[in-house]
Amino acid sequence: MAHFRRLPGPIADVWDWQHHGACKGRDSLQFFHPDGERGSSRGRRESAAKQVCERCPVRSECAAHALTTREPYGVWGGFTENERHQLLQLGWRECADRRGERVDVRRLEARLSEDVSAPAR
Repeated sequence: MAHFRRLPGPIADVWDWQHHGACKGRDSLQFFHPDGERGSSRGRRESAAKQVCERCPVRSECAAHALTTREPYGVWGGFTENERHQLLQLGWRECADRRGERVDVRRLEARLSEDVSAPAR
């Protein structure tokens, strides 16, 4: 469940980035899995969603929003549910700007890659 108390207030400037998303007007099913979706089907859908995010002008704002609010579902800012959970465990705030409104997406991706390649303890 999303933590609503972490959501910013109803200030249009805070939410304005959503109007510029590459996902705007697209079918939300591309970004959110239907019940029971697993395996290669889920992987293909997430990969297609990430391709949209890759060219999005507000990707860093979207990813910051999803991490700040602990968005539990969907692909946000090019990160899947599992990747965001992993980033929450690893720590992501040092990849964010002072206000937490934008993140350095490349640093977050590197952090995920480093975690995958780290030896198990």
